[in-house]
Parts: sequence; structure tokens; C-alpha cells
Amino acid sequence: MVTNSGISNVITGFTGVNSAQLVNDLVTAQLEPKQSDVRNRQNLNQARISALASASSALETFSKALGEVLNGRQLTGNLVSTRGDLVAASFIPGQKPQGLPATVQVSQLAAAQSMVSASSFASTSSTVGEGSLTITTSAGSFNVTIDSTNNSLGGLRDAINATNSGVTASIVTDNSGSRLVMRGREGAANSFTVTGSGGAATLDAFAFPPAGGAGMNSVTTARDSIINVNGIQLTNASNQIDTAVPGVRINLLAAAPGTNVVISGDQPTSSVKDIVNEFVTAYNDLRGALNSATAPGLDGASGGPLAGERAARDMMRSMASLTTKQLTDTGAYRSLADIGVKTNRDGTLTLDSVKFDRALAADPEGIARMLEPATPTAGNPGLAKAFEDVKTALKAPNGSLTGAQNRLNKIASDLTKMMEKVEEDSDKYREQLEKTFAAMDRQLTVLRSTQSYIEQQVSVWTNSGDN
Repeated sequence: MVTNSGISNVITGFTGVNSAQLVNDLVTAQLEPKQSDVRNRQNLNQARISALASASSALETFSKALGEVLNGRQLTGNLVSTRGDLVAASFIPGQKPQGLPATVQVSQLAAAQSMVSASSFASTSSTVGEGSLTITTSAGSFNVTIDSTNNSLGGLRDAINATNSGVTASIVTDNSGSRLVMRGREGAANSFTVTGSGGAATLDAFAFPPAGGAGMNSVTTARDSIINVNGIQLTNASNQIDTAVPGVRINLLAAAPGTNVVISGDQPTSSVKDIVNEFVTAYNDLRGALNSATAPGLDGASGGPLAGERAARDMMRSMASLTTKQLTDTGAYRSLADIGVKTNRDGTLTLDSVKFDRALAADPEGIARMLEPATPTAGNPGLAKAFEDVKTALKAPNGSLTGAQNRLNKIASDLTKMMEKVEEDSDKYREQLEKTFAAMDRQLTVLRSTQSYIEQQVSVWTNSGDN
């Protein structure tokens, strides 16, 4: 007997398939390994980019900090004045002292013009009369108006101060009452006059020079300081002088004509040693970070993100050269190695204290000049300039750091395009599969129709056979 079960089973075997899920599974099976490979390469490359950027930033930070430390520290020791009661001396931040020792004589201190009202008032709220005062200085004329809103000794003080003329007013009070004090700036050019106009006669009490016998009493006259530095007479509007000895701020405390005051610097032993120790510590921190970033992978462990990176090796090699680089072309001590800075096997530095102390005792000023010259030159760049040159070479347009950054950025761009290509190919593969399964679905529809017809015929044949 002929049955339709065999044919039906053949057709049914192709039905019940979720073609959409099957397409997704096939696409995922092809896409995920490729995406994973590209993503892993992107992550590795990004880690290298980040590590290299960190190294470059650390190099920049170290160079800047070294320059600031050396520039802000005076490697000439401490300034000493033989007459601290007459002249005090200090370093000017950011400048290097020159021309020491220097001999100073103080003939005259600078002073500001000051005066006090001849008349006293019962209190700061006592009226002074309405009208105006004109303060005249080298900068111009400044008007002070007194009216019903500020007609008091305190109001006059505040009005004078509000002019910003360089003349300040204050009130002093004693058993006799309150009086107005006016004071200008130091220096002969900063003298001033005060005149009254158009008001009550009582405002004449604040005129100077006095008008008609009424006015302010002079306390001090404006004058310049007069000093002699190494035989040269200098005048200045202030008692703080920054221009007499390069890099040295002179503060005049008292006049003593004919008395020599010697300003000198003692040996810079402690400051030089502090600088070298700070440099070694900071250098070792930077070198240690680079050692970790470039460490090779051992026994299956992953290495540092910059393992095998040529730019990182160039950076470490350039830094290592600093110990033997000539920082000055004069004297017995011309490099860090000469004063006891040694390079260890791992590239970090160690200071040989015995050798350093011996060198420092022999020539402290020479070592100070080696580390921080007054004016860096090709033959005497100093430590900060030498490190700056290393950084500049590495980060120049054709430098190894710049080249590595450009190369890694190019790889990142290529990997992005590669990922886009993988996804584009995946989309095409999905489209191809969807077309294939759509064709299969159409064919199955035809087969099902054929199946139905055959089943009908088989049924007829079967029934006919039974008869």
C-alpha cells in the first residue's frame, strides 16, 4: 500500500525553522570573533596611547617643576649684611644675584610728605565747614567736596581717601582732641599741596602751605633715599631698592653717612645639597613609572603598556644621559657624575654623599653655577636647561615621542576603520542570509503546495486499491 507519510516527513523536516533567529546566530558567530579581535587591539593601542601621553605629560611636568625649583631657590647661600640695623638684604624671587659682595653707604632715607592739622577738633564727628579742597600732586589735581552729607572731620578724611590721589588721610586723637593727618607717597617727586576754595573759612585749616596763617603743620618733607653702592651714588623714591645690586633687594633701615655696609652671600652648601637630593628623588619617581610602563611580560604575564615601545626607550636613554652631560665648561666639576650622582642598573639615580660633600666643600660656588648659571649658555646650560633640551628633542616634530604618538594615533584611526569594515561586512552577510532564507521560504511554500497535491493523489490511489 502506498502512503503519504514518507513524503510528508521530508517536507515537514524543513518547516518549523525560525529563520530570523538562525540569521542572527550565524551573523553573531561570524561577527563576534572579528569584533573581539579588533576591540582587543583597540584597547591595547589605547592603553599605549594613554601611557605614552602620561609619560609625555610627566616629562613636561618634571621639566617645568625643575625649572621652577631652581629658579625659585638661591644657590648662593644666604645674604649677610654687616650692619643689619642699617641695611637689610634679601633675594629677589626669580632673579639670580650678581655683583656680590657689595658695599653700601646710606646717606639719606626716603620719606613721604606728611602733615597734621594745627587745630584740633572735639571728635571725628565735629563739623569742618562746607566747601572744597584741591589736592595737587605730580599726577594732577584732585577735588574734595564737603557738603551737608559729609561735613565732619571723619567725612573729610573719607573724602580725601576716596580721591585715590596717592594722598591718604587719617585721624589721630589725644588729650587735646582729634586732628587730621595727611600723608603722601615716599619720594621727592610725590610732594603735594592742598588749597581751599569757595567755602567756609574753617576749611583753610587744612590748606598746605598754610593760607593766611591758617593751615596744616608740616611733619616730614618728601625726599628720595640717597645711597652709595660700590662708589656710585644712587637716588631712589623708596627705601626698598631692587635695582642697585642685580638679584638683591636692599631695604634701608637707617641713615649713617660714611658708614660702609657690606652685603655678601655665604656658601650655598645646604641649598645645593637640597636641590640635588630633590632632583634625584623626583627623577627616580619618573624613571620608576617608566620602568613599570616598559616592563616586559614574563612567564605568560602581560607586560607594561609601553613594553617594546622605542619612544619610551629613547626617553629613558635621553634622561640617563643627564648624569654625564656637561653642564658647564669651566671648573673641576662639570657634570652630575662629577659630584657623585650615580646611575643604578634599573636607571634610577643614587647620590654618593661622600663624593658630593667632598666636591661641595672644594667648590660650592662652582657647583652652584654648574647647576644654575646666572645666564644659561651652550657651554653652561645648567641642569634645568639641560633637561629642557632633552624634553624639547623628544617632543619636537621629528622627535621620537611625537613620532610614536602620531603612529599610535594612525593605528587607532586604522582600527576604527577596520571595525567599521567588520560591521559593514556583517551587514552584507546578514543581507545575504536573509535573501537566502527568504528564497528557501518561498521554495518551501511551493513544496508544501506540491505536498498537498501529492497527498491527495496518494489518498485516491490508496482508496482505489482498497476497492
